[in-house]
Amino acid sequence: MATEVKIPAMGESITSGILASWRVSDGDTVKKDQPLYELETDKITSEGVAEIDGVIRITVEAGTEVGIGQVVATIDPAATVSKPATAPDAASDKAEAPHTTATPASPAVRRIAEETGVDPAAVPGSGKGGRVTKGDMLQAVENFKKSSASPAPAKPAPETPPAKTPPVPPAAAPQTASAGSRTTRKRMTPLRAKIAQRLVQVKNETAMLTTFNEVDMSAVRDLRTRYQDDFVKRYGVKLGFMSLFVKAAVHALKEVPGINAVIDGDDIVQNHYYDVGVAVSTERGLMVPVVRDCDRKHFAEIENDIAAYAKKARDGKVTLDDLAGGVFTITNGGIFGSLLSTPIINPPQSAILGMHAIQDRPVAVDGQVVIRPMMYLALSYDHRIVDGREAVTFLVKMKQVLEDPARLLIGV
Repeated sequence: MATEVKIPAMGESITSGILASWRVSDGDTVKKDQPLYELETDKITSEGVAEIDGVIRITVEAGTEVGIGQVVATIDPAATVSKPATAPDAASDKAEAPHTTATPASPAVRRIAEETGVDPAAVPGSGKGGRVTKGDMLQAVENFKKSSASPAPAKPAPETPPAKTPPVPPAAAPQTASAGSRTTRKRMTPLRAKIAQRLVQVKNETAMLTTFNEVDMSAVRDLRTRYQDDFVKRYGVKLGFMSLFVKAAVHALKEVPGINAVIDGDDIVQNHYYDVGVAVSTERGLMVPVVRDCDRKHFAEIENDIAAYAKKARDGKVTLDDLAGGVFTITNGGIFGSLLSTPIINPPQSAILGMHAIQDRPVAVDGQVVIRPMMYLALSYDHRIVDGREAVTFLVKMKQVLEDPARLLIGV
């Protein structure tokens, strides 16, 4: 008897999503726990897996909006027996397997294919099981651009391996021309739509204000330079800036507890725990997974948590539990080169810290003009619950421990 493949429940607030892609084709033989599809919702992207072995029959096409509990396919366990009938051509079947059973492309790969016309089927995959990754596609696009920009009719043929310069289908390559328009329209993903809705909601429902300070990052740089090798040997992970900023933020939250509070109706709820959200940029939009109990964790534990979340975000495996319960958020626009910005609060939190690019600038130190690595810090806060004095004090406390990290050890 065939087993139905249903969209599983993923939390009370999620009622539907977009069936972004199928990882298998109709009629394929699938194994238990094999990924079948990707589902995009307004909060996360998740995978659906097979519950049994069998032959899958797909009933809902990719790109369709589906509800929780909806049947999107069936798996027939009895049909697997009839599949391996012809044994004589086993060798040729195996030879073709890497090409004919390629895993369906991820949304990121499909997006690049649509925008550039590069066929993922012609790109050598470096991912698990030969899967084509976003990096493979970007490299293929770069290779194609280079070969197109510098034509050399006589020499490239013997020198350039065909695998590294994937053919571009004539119909797909001139995407703009075939559209007959100077614009392209595509449907907003549920996650992007939710982000847009939340950002407007925050601007409309909070009295948001931003205050700034700057930090001399010399001490942090020296600390990382002096202890990086020993840190990596002991913990197997690099000592990054983010763990230092997380610990500095926890220190400042303890010094200014008013920022670690939220408005609930007419009440102010004071938090006594320190779960800090770290913003991660992904192809699908900004996500803020939460590092738990940062006040109790060592720098290495925080670095490991952040690295694990970043990987999960890139792979589209972040869960609702990963995003829930933060009391404060840190976002680092500096990795993209931002020198100054006003980050938007992540509700229902009352404040968010913005890190920025480190820039060598002349500053006055003890009456002398010296060049120091400086970073601007921005704290956006809800003025309904946080006063300007508290916001300024918070950044001053951050500045103190970052310019003198020893304060973290003695708690002053």
